[in-house]
Amino acid sequence: MVLEGILVDLGFAQGLAAAIDGAIRFLVAFVALVFVGRAVVLPLIERAFDRRDLEPHAQRPLMKVAWFGVLFAAVAVAFGFGGFGNFLTSLATIAAAAALAIGIAMQSVISNFVAGVFIFTEKPFRIGDWIEWQEGDYSGIVEDISLRVTRVRTFDNELITVPNSDLTDNAVKNPVAKDKLRQKFVFGIGYDDDIGQATDIIVEEARNHAEILDDPEPTVRLLELNDSDVGLQSRFWIADPARADFVRIRAEYVQRVKERFDREGIDIPYPYRTLDGGLSIESLGTLRSGGEPAE
Repeated sequence: MVLEGILVDLGFAQGLAAAIDGAIRFLVAFVALVFVGRAVVLPLIERAFDRRDLEPHAQRPLMKVAWFGVLFAAVAVAFGFGGFGNFLTSLATIAAAAALAIGIAMQSVISNFVAGVFIFTEKPFRIGDWIEWQEGDYSGIVEDISLRVTRVRTFDNELITVPNSDLTDNAVKNPVAKDKLRQKFVFGIGYDDDIGQATDIIVEEARNHAEILDDPEPTVRLLELNDSDVGLQSRFWIADPARADFVRIRAEYVQRVKERFDREGIDIPYPYRTLDGGLSIESLGTLRSGGEPAE
């Protein structure tokens, strides 16, 4: 009995020593592989991205994927180095049991991930672009693009975190995607005013503005015949269209045209209505049941 107890204790001690030895080897191998991955593999991947002129907003999530790949490889190799068997076989067993539950729970995550891949490949917008989506209800400057969400800073300095699927399932307007942007503004003049004179003023003030392009040249079209005014639509182009520049240039241009109209005697009428009919005043008192007015 004593001998059997000694053998049991010896076997337990040997098993514990083997487990400790395996854990130490696993830890050493894992740390060494992670160090090699961060010092060698990740810089090589980053340089490869730079040689291909991959933009920073696309490099960031891809580097995260590469980092997870390094961690996965380190765990797989260290698992075998520690004597714990084949990591991939163990992982496959666990993954088979959890795949259905994870797939159901992560439908939206997977949808956003796939949408993020489309954003990176198709490049409808980039970091720093001004975008509008959901029929112009939302707009702002793109600050970050990840594989799941896009972060947009509104012009009121609010940060919106938008699921990528919202941006791929809806129309997204990117006014700054090209090097030029056309703007339109309708000036209303009176029916008695000279349309030709007003047109010349609108075009001249566009040409006099240093930040409005001469090519394509500004144009004016008679667009509307309203109840109280004639609508002349001005079309002009600006270069390198940032949101702040667009707002400022447009405001300066409209102000200059308004001031010129005032000097030239061209009226910008406001809507008015004519009310016909009479006004009758009835007694505000209520009648008692006997027909006498209330006090």
